[in-house]
Amino acid sequence: MLRIKNINTFYGKVHALKNVSLHLGEGEIVTLIGANGAGKTTILNSISAIIPASSGEILFRKDIITALSPDKVVQHGISQVPEGRQVFKPLSVEDNLELGAYLRYRSREGKAAIHTDMELVFDLFPRLKERRKQLSGTMSGGEQQMLAIGRALMAKPKLLLLDEPSMGLAPLVVQEIFHVLERLRRENGTTILLVEQNAKAALKLADRGYVLETGKVILEGPADELLENAEVKRAYLGKDKKEIWER
Repeated sequence: MLRIKNINTFYGKVHALKNVSLHLGEGEIVTLIGANGAGKTTILNSISAIIPASSGEILFRKDIITALSPDKVVQHGISQVPEGRQVFKPLSVEDNLELGAYLRYRSREGKAAIHTDMELVFDLFPRLKERRKQLSGTMSGGEQQMLAIGRALMAKPKLLLLDEPSMGLAPLVVQEIFHVLERLRRENGTTILLVEQNAKAALKLADRGYVLETGKVILEGPADELLENAEVKRAYLGKDKKEIWER
């Protein structure tokens, strides 16, 4: 579904991604792990065209999307849930979800179909339905994360990019969110690229993983193999880290 070929991305003069290549198959969950500053978020932002790659190629379903604008990337079927949630705090839950479908309204898609999809989001996250008229800025961090995911889903993505969905959340809330991600893949066939600070939880959810270091992919493979890899264990799966995901 997605193939990245030797992309290089810069923040000014800082060379953030260095000839990075990776791929995702249809319906896969793939995770990116690595230390802060390794380039994980930059990969998501390069796919979304928020920070465009300066060279290399990004293909989505055989279409080259490297030079597209962010709105065109969304129209191709890619949505990103940003780090820190970034909900529109002065707006209600319902208004935030409608903004997620903004491009669908512009394409004159029927309101009935959009509101049907909103009900599907409420089925995934019943707490959002309970708070549909509540201002999003008054909700808990976990509820805002649910809303950020729901808002991304309102664009009807085939590929969902998630950046640190567990950050700052209680373990039980994170477990609920991870169950939803698994359900999205199982019931909707959604392909997911996940950046996650809890490497053990991410690898237990994912099919495959990539390990990044200073803007380069240094290791890749099936998630269960990475879980047992001595170097990955040493660097990212320390015994002192509380596990929040159990099958």
